[in-house]
Amino acid sequence: MDVTGRTNRTKFRNSVLKPMMQAGLIEMTVPDRPRSSNQKYRITERGRALLAGRDTP
Repeated sequence: MDVTGRTNRTKFRNSVLKPMMQAGLIEMTVPDRPRSSNQKYRITERGRALLAGRDTP
């Protein structure tokens, strides 16, 4: 949230996290428990390719 300058968690989730997950750029570390206190997000192979400048469909 700090990187994007967001302060509201709900708006951050709806405007940043969900679109990135739908695009396949990030994934949940605990997908079966989305509200887990241990929930984190990791970049996918597609996300790494995008960052490296090799956009994959």
